[in-house]
Amino acid sequence: MTTSITSTAPTRQRLPFVVPLLALGTFLMITTEYLVAGLLQELAEDLQVGLAQVGLLITAFAIGMIIGWPVMALATRRLPRRATLVLALLGFATGHIIAALSSDFAIVLMARVVTALAAGAFWSVAAAVATHAAGPANSSRALGVMMSGVGLATVAGVPLGAFAGQLLGWRGTFWALAVLAVLASPVIARFTPADAGRGTPSIRAELRAITSRRMAVLVIATILATGGYMTAFSYFSPLATDRAGLPSWAVPLVFVVFGLGAIIGTNLAGRFADTRPVTTFITATAGTVVAMALLVPLSTNAVATFVLMFLLGTAGMGIPPVGTGLAVRFAPAAPTLAAAIAVSAFNGGTAIGTWLGAAALESTLGVFGPLTVAIILAALGLLALLILARSEHSSRHRRASAGWPDSVAGRRRS
Repeated sequence: MTTSITSTAPTRQRLPFVVPLLALGTFLMITTEYLVAGLLQELAEDLQVGLAQVGLLITAFAIGMIIGWPVMALATRRLPRRATLVLALLGFATGHIIAALSSDFAIVLMARVVTALAAGAFWSVAAAVATHAAGPANSSRALGVMMSGVGLATVAGVPLGAFAGQLLGWRGTFWALAVLAVLASPVIARFTPADAGRGTPSIRAELRAITSRRMAVLVIATILATGGYMTAFSYFSPLATDRAGLPSWAVPLVFVVFGLGAIIGTNLAGRFADTRPVTTFITATAGTVVAMALLVPLSTNAVATFVLMFLLGTAGMGIPPVGTGLAVRFAPAAPTLAAAIAVSAFNGGTAIGTWLGAAALESTLGVFGPLTVAIILAALGLLALLILARSEHSSRHRRASAGWPDSVAGRRRS
């Protein structure tokens, strides 16, 4: 299967340089999302608030992403994409600078919301830029490369951020992220293609483009599938220490292994998704179900735990590029808004899954509670994807029976 896909001419084409640059931008966005978890105690002591209050910084960022990303996609729809990316990076830097200069928790909290809105504007526009620059035949592969920044943040960004926090304090770490964003903005602007000939549809037309039945099924499937593997990821620590017997210092190594799998998964899924997007989504989701189900009996074995977390990272993090690519494909008239909806679905799944996982952790299931929730969510996501696949197959069959040209039917190949 790999040979048949990689041997085609479109797949051999080198991706535009802007795509890996956007991966670096994604790296910054995900690093700041995860970073606060490693700096909770420092923030609590410096801002003189409790750990529970500091946890609101994570919640505020998540809410800003879930709600703010589609809102920012609509708000910046008439701006050139190059300008939007630059403004988003500068807004990202501004949020970190405000937080770093303040000793008031409320201001720091608002700064995190600003940062989340900027991250949303960047990611949704970056997805549209990457797919446009790479062309339709390589759009999912470009998204896979762009979203490898997520795995890179898991492998290097969060550990390095926590280490920098020990050396520089949380304020110094925030300053470093701000400086990196400012330095990245002119470079990304230099290589971002101009919006030549791009029209701006009305808000009503864009909203109509994202309200199709298959888009609704896709969003539901994305929420459930993402909620599955992210719940397992978020509550893995107690499972690793209580069941696998790993010392606390070894737990971050498992997350690094997950991140390595994520880098492979985003790029691998992107390559396959250009020709069979729905099939690739189903395969990735099924892979997460298998990996999480095997964790139940094999979590007492440390080696098996590392291997399964690597496989979970590979399968799970293959979902974002495929889901985003499908959303853009299903709503070609509103690619930026479609990408924003997809990203909101990822974050919505994470929020729902981790909330349910927290309740399950306190139940009689104990450390198996979150994993049980994760498996159920992912299995339901797989069911939704099978419904989507059947719907797409029926749609192609109806078009073929009506005598539509193959070029038209091929636009929705799954």
